[in-house]
Amino acid sequence: MSQEFDLVVLGGGTGGYVAAIRASQLGMKVAIVEKEKLGGTCLHKGCIPSKALLRSAEVFATLKESDKYGVLAGEVGYDFGKVQERKKNIIEQLHKGVQFLMKKGSITIFEGFGRVMGPSIFSPQAGAVRIEKENGDQEMIVPRFLLLATGSRPRTLPGLTIDGTQVVTSDEALEWEELPKSVVIVGGGVIGIEWASMLNDFGVEVTVVEYADRILPTEDEEVSKEMARLLKKRKVQIVTGAKVLAESVEKGDGQVKIQAETANGVQTFEAVKILVSVGRQANVENLGLEATEIKVEKGAVVVNEHFQTAESHIYAIGDVIGGLQLAHVASHEGILAVEHMAGLQPHPLDYTQVPKCTYSRPQVANVGWTEKEAREQGFEVKVGKFSFKSLGKALIEGENDGFVKLVVDVKTNDLLGVHMIGPHVTDMISEAGLARVLDATAWEIGQTIHPHPTLSEAIMEAALAVDGKAIHN
Repeated sequence: MSQEFDLVVLGGGTGGYVAAIRASQLGMKVAIVEKEKLGGTCLHKGCIPSKALLRSAEVFATLKESDKYGVLAGEVGYDFGKVQERKKNIIEQLHKGVQFLMKKGSITIFEGFGRVMGPSIFSPQAGAVRIEKENGDQEMIVPRFLLLATGSRPRTLPGLTIDGTQVVTSDEALEWEELPKSVVIVGGGVIGIEWASMLNDFGVEVTVVEYADRILPTEDEEVSKEMARLLKKRKVQIVTGAKVLAESVEKGDGQVKIQAETANGVQTFEAVKILVSVGRQANVENLGLEATEIKVEKGAVVVNEHFQTAESHIYAIGDVIGGLQLAHVASHEGILAVEHMAGLQPHPLDYTQVPKCTYSRPQVANVGWTEKEAREQGFEVKVGKFSFKSLGKALIEGENDGFVKLVVDVKTNDLLGVHMIGPHVTDMISEAGLARVLDATAWEIGQTIHPHPTLSEAIMEAALAVDGKAIHN
């Protein structure tokens, strides 16, 4: 007889397991179907491993400049094998933590690939799940609610074949046993710029080829410009407005070439490796969705504001629904979806309140609208900006590039957006996120006492600068 559950989650990534925990807290009998490891892309192939490598690169870069702090470190090098070992230890520790949380919540884990079944003897409505295991065995489970949290995978350009050796995505790059001498990164978005920063800090020759007219094209234009300036200062080659000719790849002995159409004609780029970083695509294939009323548009599952699909008892969250493909977004979506299942009537998610981060050096973080977006929304805006060069703590840290920028509604003084580039801004952006949730004004932020000396003073000063009252500008 098939096992029955209140909720079955397809996918044990960050969104899926967080949703399962919340459902367990609400008294539901919960199961997760996961074909690989709990924690998903974020823990094993994305957020955590990449930030572990970035941290090692940052430490190495700091040590190379230690004399400016009065610390004489001598000749500095790195052991990339130990860098990777540290990364793996962090992943393993966090993986064990997730497994503990599953036991704590009495959440049943099924290992295998879950496929959604249409109406059958097991269930009068679509949503029964067939679990296909590696050894060929199958098992059927029947949920009252089903949550699709199957995540995404790296995208490539049509005609650009990933061979896993010379032409790779971040999945393969994270497992490199040693770093190549040179890398061409196709794509200058968040992931591409994080890799560019990290590899450059480790001494790799880096070229970034971006289709848009600027790197980090979803960021405020001033932030993109500052990041490009700082990376070029570090000898990272950046080529924008470049359409990569996917089928132009030529592989030789230890080298690979690719061409792109640019304002200066067709250019050829050569390196030891090509890292393709052009976004991610939702995992919607082979889930059995064709046996349901669920709609897939532009490669993503269609949901309403409560994350319900066209089958009201089947929900979907995270990368599989497109939108902001971020781990913290998937987690929040999962909580809201489960609370809606439980009849708690949660408030729909306002995506303009979601903080977004790039963990390069310097870091980038934002929440809300860019200045351009705010104007396009019809707002009359005013801007406050404060440079880290004027901040005592930034000088102490030895990292004083970048700034904080506030975009404010002229009529109401409400905060429309906050944009940061500089030291530790990914940790600072939560204050701006709270301000957005509370519908705070620039005046209120400026009146909030910030301790001295701290990096967070830049937020207060930028808020004061909106009305020309910054103290240290």
